[in-house]
Amino acid sequence: MVPESPVPQAALRIDAHQHFWLLANRSGQWPPADLAAIHRDFLPQQLAPLLKQHGIDGTVLVQSLPSVTDTLFLLTLAEQTPFIQAVVGWADLKSMNAVEQIALLASHRKLRGLRPMLQGLADDWIADPLLAPAIAAMQRHRLSLDALVLPRHLPALLAFAQSHPDLSIVIDHAAKPPIASAEMTPWREHIARFAALPQVYCKLSGLVTEASADWQDGDLRPYADHVLDVFGASRVIWGSDWPVVNLAADYGRWLTTTDNLLSKLDQQQRQQVMGLNAQRFYRL
Repeated sequence: MVPESPVPQAALRIDAHQHFWLLANRSGQWPPADLAAIHRDFLPQQLAPLLKQHGIDGTVLVQSLPSVTDTLFLLTLAEQTPFIQAVVGWADLKSMNAVEQIALLASHRKLRGLRPMLQGLADDWIADPLLAPAIAAMQRHRLSLDALVLPRHLPALLAFAQSHPDLSIVIDHAAKPPIASAEMTPWREHIARFAALPQVYCKLSGLVTEASADWQDGDLRPYADHVLDVFGASRVIWGSDWPVVNLAADYGRWLTTTDNLLSKLDQQQRQQVMGLNAQRFYRL
């Protein structure tokens, strides 16, 4: 279950999904050179002006490399950067020393969750009983799980979530629906089944990179509407996915698109999506 936290005094605008990296630390791993828009270093000094320009009060920094060393690098950046309010890191959840890894990372005051990068793993990876000690350790340290999944992972993730009602889970990028092909099935049916699980949230992020190159707001609307209908405004969390968003748009365009996608919500509901839900979920 999402941990209880004080009601925020102000409706802060939180970017709950952004990344930093140094290419020199990634040893030829993603992003490849042919993704020219993001094949360079991205650090707080590049993001800070965008946050100021668009009135974003803080961020959640999310890992993009399956490495404890990289997570420690992100935690160091967070200690040095006031706008980074939380970090979602990585640990090898099936390793023999997973419990020790999690304890080490959780000793850093801004760590709030872990993300095992399920999109590159087998559909049923999350169902392995070997995960039990790590999941128990995450719960002891009040850590949430960011689920980076594709639609094919949703059935196994649902079973996992049903088995762990006290583990806070957020589905990154709405499970990357096939927007470019305008398909809704079976993503729509799978994502709807999470509605009965109050500990599961969904991120309104990463949609533009799943759309065609000439995407318009209307291409994204059926998917955003479905997420909002299923989870309600109180369980949807906005994120930019910066700098990956630069592959298909930029920070400002995605924020403008988000405003359009949320146009049917009232002011309180918009504040929930744009910050209050992130404050509660990540205990900011």
